[in-house]
Formats: sequence, structure tokens, C-alpha cells
Amino acid sequence: MTRRFLFGFVFMMIGAVMAPAQESDLISLETRQDSQGWEAVGRLDIRGKGFCTAALIRDRLILTAAHCLFDDDGSLIPAERFEFRAGLRDGRAAATRSITRAIAHPDYTHNGEATRPAEVAKDIAVLELDRPIRAVRMRPYLIAEQPLTGDQVGVVSYGRGREDAPSLQEVCQVLGRQTGVIVMTCDVEYGSSGSPVFMMRDGQTKIASVVSAMAQVDGRKVALGTSLQGPLTSLLAHFAAMGPARPGGTQRLISTGERNDTGAKFISAD
Repeated sequence: MTRRFLFGFVFMMIGAVMAPAQESDLISLETRQDSQGWEAVGRLDIRGKGFCTAALIRDRLILTAAHCLFDDDGSLIPAERFEFRAGLRDGRAAATRSITRAIAHPDYTHNGEATRPAEVAKDIAVLELDRPIRAVRMRPYLIAEQPLTGDQVGVVSYGRGREDAPSLQEVCQVLGRQTGVIVMTCDVEYGSSGSPVFMMRDGQTKIASVVSAMAQVDGRKVALGTSLQGPLTSLLAHFAAMGPARPGGTQRLISTGERNDTGAKFISAD
């Protein structure tokens, strides 16, 4: 994938944030017992391009990063090139579904080689499955309230070098927030785009953010996530207004303006 760079993305709160709490290492979820509760996270394969990570939020809808919907030349990827493989481990998935349509947030845009906070803040998309997933062990995740600085979160992701099974980092920390972007210490890698960031709320595991990118702040690797509350509500409202899926259904939901060129989403500040 093309390497993207981060310019002008300054997190003023990072230098003053408290020392991180004890964080857990990545654990590969290689058995059914390990994967219990995480089966609704899956690898989103993109034929001819690679993969992202996605999670079930309705029995027929998955949530991922908007940039996963774009090809290297900046064009939208046709829906038929996507396949969602829920709970994929060692070549076997708990459920496999094709995609009938994929819709990015209407305010998501690319800005050439310079990634802006506004882009990361709207970097979400929903994809409609060709058939619902209805299984007790793969219930859709609910959405949590916006995490606060200092909150502990966790992430389940696929990534480069660990694409055959999901990995869980049970504890990482929210370092700060800025203009709809959540800065976290979570360990992410290429392919982790779209990974759900979880919080425990009211005794339930809920999605609090979606991994958009990785960056460096003061020489430290961090993950950047999208704040879901407003953007996801807006995106789902647009999705509902679109009506039935159409052939080749990758849609941008934007009435004016040009799409900018894009490469891979993962970024570095150095």
C-alpha cells in the first residue's frame, strides 16, 4: 500500500497527558474459546487490494473505515469486490457474506498526501451484507458513548503479519481527543483500518470508535480513531434514505465536489 503522511496534525493535549496506565499485549485469538464474544468482528477482504477489519452493528450491516472503500487511484471500489468473513481463523470463518452496497460518510474526503483531522473524524462507512447474520454467538455490537481522555479501551483487529486470526488488545488508553478524533495507545498495523475499539458499558461490550490511522506523536506510535456519536447517526440516516441497493452499490452520498486521490490510510508523522 502507498504510504501516507500526516502534516499539520498537532495534538496539543498529548504533551500534558498523564502517564499511560498498564497496557496489555496483543493476543492472537486462535481458538473458539479465545474468540468467544468477538465472532462478530471479521476480516473485510477487498479483491485485488488487500483487507481491512469490520464489525457487525446490525444483522445485515457492518461498520468499517471509509478509506477502505477507495482504490489506489481514488475511485470507489465496486461492492462486489468486498467479502466479509466474520470470526475468520486459520482460513475458516464463522460466517461469510458478500456485499450488496457500501456507503462512506458524506463528509469524508481525501486531501492528497496531507491527512487532516476533519478527514479522520469522518472516516467511517457501512456495508450491507447480501444476507443477514443471525447467530447467538455473533450478535451485533451496540455503540458506546464517546470515550474520554484517560478511559481504557480495547481493540480487536486483523493486521499485516497476523491476517489469519484476529488479535485482541484488551487494554489500551485514550490519550486525548481533538475535533472528533480520538488518540489512543492501541497497537494497530496495516490491515487494522476499520477495527472496532471497544469499551465496557452497562455490562456490555460496545463499540466506542473505529480505527482510522496510525501516527507518531512525540516519537510515540499512536492509533487515531473516529468519534462515532454524531458521524454514525448521520451516516445511518443517509443509508436509510438511499432505499434498496443498486447493482455495483458503492456510494459516496455526496452531491457536489470531486473525489481526491487516495492511497493507503495508515500514516506517519515523521
